[in-house]
Amino acid sequence: MNMFSLSVPASSANIGPGFDSVGMALNRYLTLQVTRQEKWEFAQHSHLLPSFTDYEDHFIYQIAKQTANWHQKSLPACKVSIDSEIPLARGLGSSASAVIAGIELANQLCTLSLSSLDKLQLATEIEGHPDNVAASLVGGLVISVETDNVIDYCQVPDLDIDIVVYIPAVELKTEKSRKALPAYFSRKDATIASGISNLMIASLLKGDYELAGKMMEHDLFHEPYRADLIPHYHDLKQEAKQFGAYGTVISGAGPTMISFVPKGKGGTISKQMKTFLPHYQIEPLDIDHNGLRVEQEII
Repeated sequence: MNMFSLSVPASSANIGPGFDSVGMALNRYLTLQVTRQEKWEFAQHSHLLPSFTDYEDHFIYQIAKQTANWHQKSLPACKVSIDSEIPLARGLGSSASAVIAGIELANQLCTLSLSSLDKLQLATEIEGHPDNVAASLVGGLVISVETDNVIDYCQVPDLDIDIVVYIPAVELKTEKSRKALPAYFSRKDATIASGISNLMIASLLKGDYELAGKMMEHDLFHEPYRADLIPHYHDLKQEAKQFGAYGTVISGAGPTMISFVPKGKGGTISKQMKTFLPHYQIEPLDIDHNGLRVEQEII
């Protein structure tokens, strides 16, 4: 009997001015154990996963079936055991990780032999933008863009920083967060915002994390419009800066926020910030550099 496992990392998107184009994989994971059997079965082992009534209603199954249908294939039945460390509706890419998992489930079960770019194209068509799915798929900090219905992406070399995340108990749906954004920007504002984003990326590549942090916090594309939706937005940024963070921004659509901090300081800053936000889940995380992982087993 064939068995395989999938592991997909969480992700943080936007990173300030990199709206819908910059994503970063983080070491929290959605994992699937898959075993062939005669009937479909989904077994969930985490309170962070959404409830479902029937396997056909399960989001990962729906993505897998959609992927198989696109390639004129039928999904063979199997048992899928799922665990997750990624909270829902918190800005850590729970939907993107599930999309990647569903696509890879179909890829393995139907022997589609999809390339990374094939998977990214499918995932972007489903998600609507490539930032989270690109990071979860290939790992690291990824810059991606869709032009003429084609996705191009580039992984930034390893960053010499630690990551701290601040996860509140409240949810914030992406739809609500997107409704807060303006429909248009003036040419002047778009030019400045684009320059800020460009300088942030250049600073990260150069290793000038002070300047990168400054640019992270000067976003004009989305953070000014979402700030009121995020608990403790201004105070959190100010406190993190006092404790030594380079920059603190909204993770994805929020309400989680994320700091870039000096290497080796993630644990210390996390503990210091817990005194300020005792009801938050605050922890240091690592950048995941592997992205989607598949392990095959014969039992």
